[in-house]
Amino acid sequence: MDLCNRSEVKRLLDKYGLAPKKAFGQNFLINPSVPRMIAENSYALAASTPGDGPHAVLEIGPGVGALTCRLAEMYDRVVAVEIDRGLIPLLGESLADYDNVEVVESDIMNVDLPTFIEEKFGDILSAGGTLSVCANLPYYITSPVIMKLVESFPMSAPLPYAAITVMIQLEVADRLASEAGDSEYGSVTASLALRADVEKLLNVSAGNFHPAPKVASAVIGIIPHGGICQIYPEYKTSPLDPDTLGKKTVELIGLAFAQRRKTFVNAVSAKYPKDKITEVLEAAGMRVDIRGERLSPRDFCILADLLNR
Repeated sequence: MDLCNRSEVKRLLDKYGLAPKKAFGQNFLINPSVPRMIAENSYALAASTPGDGPHAVLEIGPGVGALTCRLAEMYDRVVAVEIDRGLIPLLGESLADYDNVEVVESDIMNVDLPTFIEEKFGDILSAGGTLSVCANLPYYITSPVIMKLVESFPMSAPLPYAAITVMIQLEVADRLASEAGDSEYGSVTASLALRADVEKLLNVSAGNFHPAPKVASAVIGIIPHGGICQIYPEYKTSPLDPDTLGKKTVELIGLAFAQRRKTFVNAVSAKYPKDKITEVLEAAGMRVDIRGERLSPRDFCILADLLNR
């Protein structure tokens, strides 16, 4: 079954009385090279992780299963979470040849991720294997899903994933891969960087989808690092524990970017006294007129620590 063939996809959808749903941001891939490249990039990141245990992947939004099939050919286990109840019987047919795939009907935003991961992948992780996440994410929910994957776990420990490989809107990909000082740099970028590095892997034009979206896409790899304890080892001397410090840092990032045209002092003055903010900036060797967009994730950690002493 060619799940990237436009006619075959239409036949399948018609058979089950379905059509792409705008409400779920459904755009199905019709170029077979794209899901193959996404799966290859995802698996390469997993395989680069030390150890020789089995590799598993959580897929979010399998659609008709085009990417799922490629993942099933590479990974030892695939668990795909699909929000659209109508696609469940279709996926039962399109994925019938793969006995290492499980489809779960659920909204990933309502899933208790630590519990879900323990239930579905605990044995693989206990055996020294890896868990990856792979998805062709709907544009309207890209940032919430990514932050859900990240924020469901304590900041005092590395995330449980080898990597998160996702296809998202090109503009968002550029934003997430940006650095302090770039015009695209924003609160989600800085918050995500507290937990992981982001790398753009490939661009994908709108013509690779049915129906074709109005914007281009890109695939990014989100590779977890040691978290706040890695980028701010001085946490050991802070009166705040790493998880509390992490929450304070994320809160500070949100304040700084909520009014990004303002200086950092003015942007966060609703939470902290201006004289204290100025004092902390000077103590950290930073300009008192600096804006949030110029501050790195580590800078935000430093300031959050000093402001909450």
